[in-house]
Amino acid sequence: MNELSLFNNLFGDVFGETLPDFTLKTASVPKVDVKENKDSYSLEMELPGKTEKDVNLELDHNVLTISSTKEDVKEEKSKDKESEKWLLRERHTSSFSRRFTLPEDVDGENVKATFKNGILNVSLPRKALASPKRIEIAAV
Repeated sequence: MNELSLFNNLFGDVFGETLPDFTLKTASVPKVDVKENKDSYSLEMELPGKTEKDVNLELDHNVLTISSTKEDVKEEKSKDKESEKWLLRERHTSSFSRRFTLPEDVDGENVKATFKNGILNVSLPRKALASPKRIEIAAV
């Protein structure tokens, strides 16, 4: 029996049920709001604890990809390494990737993004789409 299973058993008995497996990794997907008006679309994404340097924004063939991978690398210096060890460590890496297929009227050349207080704002201006063209049929 390892220390983590002992930890689970101890708390499972106290609460009268078993706790979820602490080794299970759960993905956290940032929340997004998308608005539309006559001139543009806007996308707002919550990214608490991140900075603009942690986020990658890419537009390829009308697919907007927002992704991030952040790894906390901390060098631990302990005089007595035998007396302390990790039983559970969930906060050392985080990553996500979200993809949005954009409408045809988005002007991909003029997309702009800003980042402030953990909120990513992406402005997606609209462009005029070509109207259907009537083609005359010539009699031969």
